[in-house]
Amino acid sequence: MQSKIRNILFAAGLGHDTGFVLAYALDLARKYNARIHIIHSHEALNIADESLAEIYMEQEGLEAVFNRPPLDTEEKVTAYLEEICRAEMDKESVAPEVIASIQVSRYAPKAAILKTAQEVDADLIVMGSHRHLAVNDALLGSTTMKILHSARVPVLVVRIPEQIPAD
Repeated sequence: MQSKIRNILFAAGLGHDTGFVLAYALDLARKYNARIHIIHSHEALNIADESLAEIYMEQEGLEAVFNRPPLDTEEKVTAYLEEICRAEMDKESVAPEVIASIQVSRYAPKAAILKTAQEVDADLIVMGSHRHLAVNDALLGSTTMKILHSARVPVLVVRIPEQIPAD
């Protein structure tokens, strides 16, 4: 049985590895003639995290981060993701139409990914995963593990190497 993959949801981080993981989604999109929907989530800090930030950041830095309008941040994140998409599509010789949408969410990552997967009728979720200490995963859980256990569609987890190979 051949799987029908028409819509791929790429759960994007903003690290140096974003293009590395996106390349997998682009390759699958090309093979299956699918479209890619990109979601990035950056939930607002809770009061405990804000308190920690106040301890370690200087006042000017705090004001720049906490007083920035959400729309400004979302526009910058979207522009950054568009830039990564262009670079990877050029490398992979993929048409721009493959990227169907880019969304930035203020929901918690798990909620944002699962909600968007349902909204775009995703047939597959692609996301990256770093190596974590077992203790951290057991205590905190990672977004990847939460999605693996909650998603209603297959999830491709791309293992991100310590050193990303240069092209």
